[in-house]
Amino acid sequence: MIRSILAIAVLSALSGAAAAAPGKAGPFVIEGHSFESQESFVRAGLRCGAVHPDADTALEVEAFAQSYLSGGITANGKPGGSTPPPTVTGGVINVYFHVINKGTGISNGDIPDSQIQSQMNVLNAAYASTGWSFNLVSVDRTTNATWYAMGHGSTAEAQAKAALRQGSADDLNVYTANPGGGLLGWATFPSNYASAPSKDGVVLLYSSVPGGSAAPYNLGDTGTHEVGHWMGLYHTFQGGCARNATSGGDLVSDTPAEKSAAFGCPTGRDTCTSLAGLDPIKNFMDYTDDACMNTFSAGQDLRMDQMFSTYRFGK
Repeated sequence: MIRSILAIAVLSALSGAAAAAPGKAGPFVIEGHSFESQESFVRAGLRCGAVHPDADTALEVEAFAQSYLSGGITANGKPGGSTPPPTVTGGVINVYFHVINKGTGISNGDIPDSQIQSQMNVLNAAYASTGWSFNLVSVDRTTNATWYAMGHGSTAEAQAKAALRQGSADDLNVYTANPGGGLLGWATFPSNYASAPSKDGVVLLYSSVPGGSAAPYNLGDTGTHEVGHWMGLYHTFQGGCARNATSGGDLVSDTPAEKSAAFGCPTGRDTCTSLAGLDPIKNFMDYTDDACMNTFSAGQDLRMDQMFSTYRFGK
């Protein structure tokens, strides 16, 4: 119901907007940035700026988690005790929402509380089946033109997060800004926290929240996708057709392999024809349009529980 209402509102508000139909060839315009096609936008890496670890590092992260959860080692990497730590399978995650803008009004990134609440509603609906929910603790607003334009890995990002971040490893900090170039957002992974706690969190293009102007990515599922990374998930297309549950890729056995990121909503797409299953285009961790996404797999749910328990819970 939430998605339907938002979709109607967005389509009405954006009638006549200069953007190609989702997934179609031809000029694709998002937030004033023009691309040869939506595929060009996606291939430019602008759907998500999260930096995945290389295959070896990803497997090290996985091995550490499995050893920790079995009681083999402690969180500090020392020999474990006789009792394995608990694996949390859900709970309420506190959210601190930081609106970074360059002035008043939505056009300057100063999104209203109503859009923030809509984003929270989308997150809670998307994660309802996993046992995880999100509680908005506070909203703060900062006018800073430099931070507003912060890029991934920039000094401005580091400064903004150092000044604004609240809570501990198991608290979610969301920053809305305007990174530029059409970049929709990025996130840190649970395994990143110990080495760089001040950088932890999710950054979103302000106009990607529900009711924003970044069509077709304005129903709030950029937030869902980036929080998925924050919970420990990788992209479904990670590793392409070669990936599997134990030696690479997204390390989840029940997300069918796909050769590359999908865009639009290409029903029936199958880029790894020698492997079982159609491409998981409706999965929140692919790159399809917000209106196409609606699924986390059972394996992804389990992985989120394991990563959160290992790297975030009580840290």
